[in-house]
Amino acid sequence: MSSPGTAPPAEVMSIASPINLILLSLFVVLVYMQFRPKAPVTLPKSPPPIVFRTFTPTTLLEFNGVDGKPVYLAVRGRVFDVTPGRNFYGPGGPYENFAGRDASRGLAHQSFDEEMLTKDLKGPLDDLKDLDAEQMENLQSWEERFLEKYLVVGKLVAEGDPEAPKS
Repeated sequence: MSSPGTAPPAEVMSIASPINLILLSLFVVLVYMQFRPKAPVTLPKSPPPIVFRTFTPTTLLEFNGVDGKPVYLAVRGRVFDVTPGRNFYGPGGPYENFAGRDASRGLAHQSFDEEMLTKDLKGPLDDLKDLDAEQMENLQSWEERFLEKYLVVGKLVAEGDPEAPKS
């Protein structure tokens, strides 16, 4: 028994008490979560660069969106990459006739019919001289819309032009 004026003996606390083990485990888990190896960040693959080039009506024809190819069309000698608008200009779209072609006359006439397209791809480009003021205004508004929305990827020249790509 202890004497009346002395304090009871201090209990020796063990460092391995259950609460300490739980706190130590929690600390180890948090440190691991903070410093564990992280998966490398992968950036989305960028599209291949587009090089400005010169097209003829026959070389432009292959860019019609078939088999996953890009969709290009020409307006007054400028070739636009309209691939982002594939739903409209690609296969099955309402303006698919213009894919890979000079769309100038059709846009000027507000007609998306195939008869608006130049049949002779080896001949001279359509000079559009027979268009009236309203048709030219239509064409200009379409061209402005394309310039706002799509990249110009080249220019269209006639077969046999000195700038035409060599076959």
